[in-house]
Amino acid sequence: VQLQAYGGGLVQAGGSLRLSCTASRNIAGINAMSWYRQAPGEQRESVATITNGGFTHYEDSVKGRFTISKDIGKNTLYLQMNSLKSEDTAVYYCTRNLIYWGQGTLVTVSS
Repeated sequence: VQLQAYGGGLVQAGGSLRLSCTASRNIAGINAMSWYRQAPGEQRESVATITNGGFTHYEDSVKGRFTISKDIGKNTLYLQMNSLKSEDTAVYYCTRNLIYWGQGTLVTVSS
């Protein structure tokens, strides 16, 4: 299974970005798909998760700003990021069940 993450870039604080992660196989029935991020010098941390049933979970610092969703027909996972802050700067990774990982896409938020 291959995951391709894209959509990162440079944005000013307060701006928005939408990350996408396209899977090489059908994502229907997958227990959980998640977004993680890793800032320079920091450990990788969970950002958001969506389960097979559509239940979502967010890390506290992104609640109310980020929205995770998926389009099964397109085999794609999304992360809509609004009201971005400088502390959101990181490489963002998508993962399927924490087993398969995408290559990461860099998000840089300038203050």
